[in-house]
Amino acid sequence: MMSDTRRHPRRQFASFFLPDRKDLLWTVIWIGGLVIVWVWFLLFLNEPARLRMQTAMADTLLSAGTVVVSAFLMGWGSAMLLHLLDRPKRKRLYLAATFLLNLLRSVPQIIGMLLGYTLLAALVRGETMRSEFLQVLAAGFLTSLVVFQEVTDVIQERIRHYREMDFVSALLVCGVPEFTIINREILWKNSVAHLVQKAVSVFGRAIFLVCSIDFIISVGLSTEVSLTNFPPTLGSMLASLDSKQDILVIGSALTEPGLLPSLFFEHLQGIGVAFVTVFTLVCLYRISNGLVERHRL
Repeated sequence: MMSDTRRHPRRQFASFFLPDRKDLLWTVIWIGGLVIVWVWFLLFLNEPARLRMQTAMADTLLSAGTVVVSAFLMGWGSAMLLHLLDRPKRKRLYLAATFLLNLLRSVPQIIGMLLGYTLLAALVRGETMRSEFLQVLAAGFLTSLVVFQEVTDVIQERIRHYREMDFVSALLVCGVPEFTIINREILWKNSVAHLVQKAVSVFGRAIFLVCSIDFIISVGLSTEVSLTNFPPTLGSMLASLDSKQDILVIGSALTEPGLLPSLFFEHLQGIGVAFVTVFTLVCLYRISNGLVERHRL
């Protein structure tokens, strides 16, 4: 008896979305979830709070996007510099550059960002930087200073992986410049999946760091920085008095179950900010893992 090797259409549909395309599945879940939450806000959250939420979400995503762009530019530049200096005649320069990068790496990320935000606050107070758009970009750039070495490590690993392969030697013999081989053949043609996965990972890390530092600043850990009104982000919204009161109701609802329905209608701002933040981080983590599994990075 001949076996039917054709797959059932439903199984083909399920296999497209579930086991092999988890990154796409979680991207759809993330976007769909944000749309559902925004519709819920539109129906039940008062307009001023909803507009603040929209602005905070937009600023958070813009800052995180700036982190990705800046981190990749700095990571690529530092990787190219280290590769250029990794020669017997330039060993001292290579060691000096490596030492400086490791020194920067040794600074805890939150401490580095607090120092950077203190400088940014001084610029804002001195009216050197008035535009909120520039403040968001500057915050993203400061965050990229503490994460760009992750990109440097990935690029260096990809260069080391392909450097000893035959096609690299063949291209060098043919007269193709070394940096053309690195950027076109190694990074562009053979490492895009790795770089995309790292971009998603850095994007999620940036959202976590931006929200964390804005929360710390908003609750007044640093008196020098908290005096300045930065553009709203999910972190600063979570630290606002209204959000704190809304979240505290969760504890009350544990002892008074009758308060549970009011969480999603009367206390929507704090619950909504917390949910959007956690939901976004979980989805980005799943998307990153899905890319790893899909491409077996």
